[in-house]
Parts: sequence; structure tokens; C-alpha cells
Amino acid sequence: MSALPLIQGGGSLLLAWRIANKKVLIVGGGNVAAQRIVSLKCADAAITLVCPHQGLIPETRARIEQGEVAAWVDRVFQDSDLEDCVMVLTALDDHEESLRIGHLCRAQNIPVNVADVPPMCDFYFMSQHRDGPLQIAVSTNGQGPKLANMIRTDLANALPSRIGETIRKMGLLRAKVREWEPAVDQSSRRMGWVIRCCEAWGLETMAQWNDLTPSEEEAMYSVLYDYYQCNQNHAC
Repeated sequence: MSALPLIQGGGSLLLAWRIANKKVLIVGGGNVAAQRIVSLKCADAAITLVCPHQGLIPETRARIEQGEVAAWVDRVFQDSDLEDCVMVLTALDDHEESLRIGHLCRAQNIPVNVADVPPMCDFYFMSQHRDGPLQIAVSTNGQGPKLANMIRTDLANALPSRIGETIRKMGLLRAKVREWEPAVDQSSRRMGWVIRCCEAWGLETMAQWNDLTPSEEEAMYSVLYDYYQCNQNHAC
């Protein structure tokens, strides 16, 4: 085998972390905390926020009142607050306390993000574009947050309109194919067929699905079913 290209290190491991209904702790109630609440609720996290009432800005207080925070603890942080947490975010003006909390998390192997202290962050929050099921995240690994925002904006503007709805429709097609061919041992064949459809149609063609009426969608599925069966039987 010829030499493979060398892997470029120095980056972050980019993951889609599923934290729905898991306890995530935010310490603080200011602007950074408000931003973190939005990011975490997009992933349906069970947020516990620890902050005295006088430290809450109006947006954070509104999030609590709207039920977007699972538990609000009206006091300063206590070490026992870390119990059962899968992730901790500090958003405090008190630099020394933020560092202390960060070290406590490290000692207990809890992933932590200490605001404005990159060496004490096990993960970063990326510049994100959201359209339904679609999430696009851009990271500069802490070197250029504004650039990440600009890149994310350009990427989002380059996408077809209503691309999130298009993706939802493709999800429905995948579900249909599983109905047509439910056997577990046929998963590779199902996946391969859907991949070939995506490659043949392209984003612009798939986006036309958004304008179909329910009866037109059913007719389309009927045609695709016939094509799937024909393709699987190598008859076309």
C-alpha cells in the first residue's frame, strides 16, 4: 500500500452529543449563561442553574419562568451541586471560583467549560446554524470566534431555501424504505439505495419535494416503491 496522507492533528473532536434529559449544570445567570441555556435546550438537556436571584439578567429569569430551566437553585455554587451532572458550564465573573469549579470537575471526570478560560475547557461552543433537523457548526478552536460566525453565515446563505424541510422529507423516505424492506440484514442495501437517490437528485431537486401536495407525495412514494423493487430485483 502506498503511504497514506498524514493526519493533521491539533483540532477538536467534533461530535453531535446527545444530552436529552440529562442533567447539565450552569453556574451563573448573566449573558453567557443565557446563551448557554439556548444552546442546551436545543438539545433538550435537563438544565440546573445555580445563581442567586440578584445575579439573573432579565433573559435568564425569563427562561426560568418559561420552564426552560429544569431546576433553578437560588444561591451560590456548592460542591455538592456536581452530583449526577454529565456536563458543567461556569459563567461567573468570579475568575477564581470559576477555576475552582473547573478543577473540581476535572477531578471527578465531568466535562467542563469555564467561560473565557480556554485551557479549562474540555469542549467549546461552536457557531451554529439551525434549520429543523439540520445543524451546521463551525469551530476555529478558540482562535477566531467572529470568523467562525462569518463562515457559518456564508455557509447558511449558500444552502437552498427550506433545506431543513427537505431533510425531514428525506427522513420520511428512509422510514418508507424500512417499511418496504424491514429485514435487518438488508440495512446496507436500503442505505445504499437512499444514498444513490440523494446523489442522483442533488439538493436542488430534493428541495422541490417541499412544494408537493400530500396526494403528490403519495404518488411519488408509489413510483419510488416500484423503482426500489425493480432495482432490488435487478430488473431495471
